Amino acid sequence: MSEVQATPQIITDDERIERLLNYGTVTVEVRESLVRKLKSGRQLRVKMGFDPSAPDIHIGHAVGMRKLREFQDLGHKVVIIVGDWTAQIGDPSGRSSQRRMLSPEEVRVNAQTYLDQFFMVVDDDPQKVEIAWQSSWFEDFSLADVLHLTSKFTVAQMLTREDFRTRLENETPIGIVEFLYPLLQAYDSVAVRADVEMGGTDQTFNLLVGRDIQREMGQEPQDILTVPILVGLDGVQKMSKSLGNYVGLTDPPNEMYGKLMSIPDSILDDYLLLAAALPDDEIAALRAGLADGSAHPRDVKDRMAASVVARYHSPEAAEAARAEFERVFRERQVPEDIPEFDISYPATVVAMLRRAGFAASNNEARRLVQQGGVRIDGERVSDPDVELSFDGPVVLQAGRRRFARMLPAK
Repeated sequence: MSEVQATPQIITDDERIERLLNYGTVTVEVRESLVRKLKSGRQLRVKMGFDPSAPDIHIGHAVGMRKLREFQDLGHKVVIIVGDWTAQIGDPSGRSSQRRMLSPEEVRVNAQTYLDQFFMVVDDDPQKVEIAWQSSWFEDFSLADVLHLTSKFTVAQMLTREDFRTRLENETPIGIVEFLYPLLQAYDSVAVRADVEMGGTDQTFNLLVGRDIQREMGQEPQDILTVPILVGLDGVQKMSKSLGNYVGLTDPPNEMYGKLMSIPDSILDDYLLLAAALPDDEIAALRAGLADGSAHPRDVKDRMAASVVARYHSPEAAEAARAEFERVFRERQVPEDIPEFDISYPATVVAMLRRAGFAASNNEARRLVQQGGVRIDGERVSDPDVELSFDGPVVLQAGRRRFARMLPAK
């Protein structure tokens, strides 16, 4: 006898709905329609897709995932689309060139890592989540199906997308296959009968195509909700692993806390709104304090950083990370646990940086030295090519957070 699963309770509270739609969001299309759906008492299917183009998730991805969790907390079902087909094409959103296609094996490995980390934020209750792999409907997609899908959209419509238009104006090649990406993502909405689709602001065009394709195929168009793109640690470009300006969900506590303490003051308000794991009223008070100057940015960063570490690790880990940060960066002490590497002396600083993994090339190592970011036993190094020799271990430091103990090779 099969077990009967309870029907999830749908919460239609006005205040909760208003927070869902207004807090940490950019656009809601169409707002009146989505409000009606949320108040209908019906469990909505809230779609969000990801292309497993890299193996890890960072706190920029978590902005949308936390909003998905809000939908779940109101009783709705999140439908996660694993883009195992579109990842092999490459979404050009925000890019100025074609993206490398991935092999099926790369996609599978990345997808599993994504899913493992996804449930660090999103509820894994089967009543509130569904995992859908694109291959389940695209494996049998025929050429006739492709032509039928492409007949629903024009090239002129495609070129209203900013990155396509920019590349055309700059005479940068656009692969025909890239035009398929928005259509395939849109068809995902048809396949899972999405009521709502979520994504970052860089996905707005694709989400709107989903509405058009659903309408063309006889379904009620999905409503869309977009969330901001979190700026990376450099304070300039969006958070990205390829740019190295990210905080990973699985970063060790000390590293996570240290990275967050390093952000420019100019983006602290965004991190409070989009990354901090604090009550709304406390976030509002901290943001107000930053605005009127009554709160010191360093203290606000500490509160924000500790809350993020506590969310993805534990309150105890956050306290330990804070203490270690104070010990290392305020008291100028070496971390308690640092990696050790042996090296044959005499050796240049460039060789030491390469051996410790602090630089991927000799040029990168020289830049670190020239920028004044390299120390040996606390003393700044100015010449990257001078040969050094030591009888015992020395501490190599690159930047504020990277340390290694160099041991003379025996």
